[in-house]
Amino acid sequence: MSILSKVIFLFLVSITLMLYLSIKTNLLTDQKIQLLHTQKYIQASKEIFDYLINDDINKIDTKTKELDYEKVDISLLDNDAQMIYENNVSFGSIKIYKKNDIYLLYMQYLDDKLLYFDQSQNEEQEQQQQLNNLIIADIFVLFIMLFIILKILSPLKMISKGMKKFGSGNYSYRLKQLQRNDEISEMITSFNSMAENLEKLIVSRIQFLSDISHELRTPITKAKITLEMINESKYKEMLKKSITQMDELTNELLELEKLNSENLKLDFKYYSIETIMAEVFSKIIIDEDEIEVEMKEKFSCNADLNYLAIAIKNLIDNAIKYKESGKVQIKIENESIEIANIGKPLSHKLEYYTDTFTQEERSRTKPGYGLGLNIVKRVLEYHHAQLEYKYEAPYNKFILHLKSRQF
Repeated sequence: MSILSKVIFLFLVSITLMLYLSIKTNLLTDQKIQLLHTQKYIQASKEIFDYLINDDINKIDTKTKELDYEKVDISLLDNDAQMIYENNVSFGSIKIYKKNDIYLLYMQYLDDKLLYFDQSQNEEQEQQQQLNNLIIADIFVLFIMLFIILKILSPLKMISKGMKKFGSGNYSYRLKQLQRNDEISEMITSFNSMAENLEKLIVSRIQFLSDISHELRTPITKAKITLEMINESKYKEMLKKSITQMDELTNELLELEKLNSENLKLDFKYYSIETIMAEVFSKIIIDEDEIEVEMKEKFSCNADLNYLAIAIKNLIDNAIKYKESGKVQIKIENESIEIANIGKPLSHKLEYYTDTFTQEERSRTKPGYGLGLNIVKRVLEYHHAQLEYKYEAPYNKFILHLKSRQF
């Protein structure tokens, strides 16, 4: 649930609770007021009714003035009047009516009929109206607060989209600056400043890698040509290995630069796993005695054939390079490719090795620059695939989970 949704949800809960409490309070207040006036009218009616029986009008007027009762016209007792109390006596009756939230005392003896209104109810109604006005004002303030909060938080959606665009590789993207002075505006300014600095660093890094890789091509090619002219010796073999390593590093840097580029467009098509593995083996030079392939299940995969083959090739290269004994086992089943070799378990989590220029301390003596798994990581991100590592003694197992289509 988004922040805006949470704010609106909390607002609706607050309004609902406030309305519920208001209605409940009004009901309880009405019940108490009704009980109060009923008891008050019953007590007063006993004395007034005695004066009515004796036809003592003066005492009736004196008593009603003392009680602050106002005599009103009998015609008020129409169909809207609701009787809430009745006491029948000889030749007469005492009744209490409720009409439009006011309470009326009705007394009848023979042909005499009196209807009184307790004027203290005017003050009660004013107080009740003030309370209702305060509740309405409170609700109105809540709506204003909701509007202000939504206006304050509205840029968050834009900020979130902007961060996703920047994180997906659009390093030139900047957030629109707000014409206001608050913390969110400051955050946008800070983000744009950070994005500008990061763009400069990323672009310069990519340009540096590209320039280095391309510049190395010429001397490496010349070195290879020159090497062929040297007589066979242990020094020639050493030079050959060094030049091969430089060539591999250059290739890896170029591939990494392409994968980090915003303009890279992969050519996705459905390929059978057999076609993919054939492309993998066409990219590596290995001794057949070093690997063992077991295809338990065939499936097809939507992929860029070249780059997916490069990723699998790098995993196989690593497995051959760092195995301590035996063959590298490649098992294909359950829409995945498992590459296993015999060796000690990794010292760190898999994420550590998928960063650039990271490798085990014990591998420093072996050729490699820690770029292979980073290339694998980047390729798998494009393919929405996952790489899993687990150690089942004595095997290190790297399992590539692909989104596939069964035959």
